[in-house]
Amino acid sequence: MSPPQDLTANTKYLIPSKGGPLTACNTPKPTILLKSKEVLIRVKAVAINPADCKMIDSGHRVTSWPLVPGLDGAGVVEAVGSEVDSFVVGNRVLATFVSGNRGASFQKFAVVDEKMVAKIPGHWPFEEAAGLGVCYMTAIIALGIGLQSNLPFLRQSLPTKIKPGFNRRPVLILGGSSALGAATIQLLRLAAPHCTILTTSSPKHHYHLTANLGATAAYDRNSRSLIEDIKLATEGYRGVDAIIDAVGAARTDGRVFNAFDPNGSKRYAQVWTGDEEIEVPDGVESVLFRGRDLSKLQGGDNAMASLQALLEKRRYKLPLPVRMVGYGLEGLERGLELMRKGVSGEKLVVGL
Repeated sequence: MSPPQDLTANTKYLIPSKGGPLTACNTPKPTILLKSKEVLIRVKAVAINPADCKMIDSGHRVTSWPLVPGLDGAGVVEAVGSEVDSFVVGNRVLATFVSGNRGASFQKFAVVDEKMVAKIPGHWPFEEAAGLGVCYMTAIIALGIGLQSNLPFLRQSLPTKIKPGFNRRPVLILGGSSALGAATIQLLRLAAPHCTILTTSSPKHHYHLTANLGATAAYDRNSRSLIEDIKLATEGYRGVDAIIDAVGAARTDGRVFNAFDPNGSKRYAQVWTGDEEIEVPDGVESVLFRGRDLSKLQGGDNAMASLQALLEKRRYKLPLPVRMVGYGLEGLERGLELMRKGVSGEKLVVGL
């Protein structure tokens, strides 16, 4: 059971300095005047992301300390700005948050821009919805910028100018059992229903990635015959046209580039992990994508509204099973430590 709640105070879980311990700090409940398009959320559950650990441990993209971490979460709308028309007090929502202070999710109350919020359908518990935002957003960028694929489910204010994409050409997604990989598989299936989607993961995750999320086939990432198996799944044994690297797999296993069709587009989309960009062989087009590239994507402002529609129509599934690791400070500490050791095939969630 979750601990009793004091609804008159805001508990922040912050890092005083780089590499420092997570500390609970009680402050008054936010009473500041919201900007016109802002939403105040009473956070009920948060998900742990690798980026949280990088910010805490190495100061990755941190401009000042102390830092309140947290990019993912879900809760209840507590207040709305004067021009917010999509949400009202009491709505159950998920959001993508901004680490730093007032906009981070590792606290009881957080302030988020309206366009970064989506309503949660009644059949989704907070614990499952808490981890949807970041992986969904990054997957959209992987497809829209990394592959230059059309995104028909994304509400766009202008006609698309994006290339036709990979509707029938084979695509390999490295790291299918990561949160980003799992989200990318099902969004690519929505965007390109006839695409041959191949992916890699530990064998124990293969059924979920194929039967539940829509991958055509999944392969053991450590198999000696990995490249041959991938090519066998493509027409004429020619190989794949594009690779989306959701985990930086090519950094330690360069043979994945042999899966390309020599006469194909050979487009390699790699997520930015904070490390140096992965070098690619001659003739391979490398595209680096990151979560903060949303503003570069046409229709990006409508991304969360589009997620809300997908959830309501039951077209988007939980990418990975949720693992609840506790509540409050103790739960956050445990979740961060587990993330540092490496997590695959599940999403770590903490109740607040």
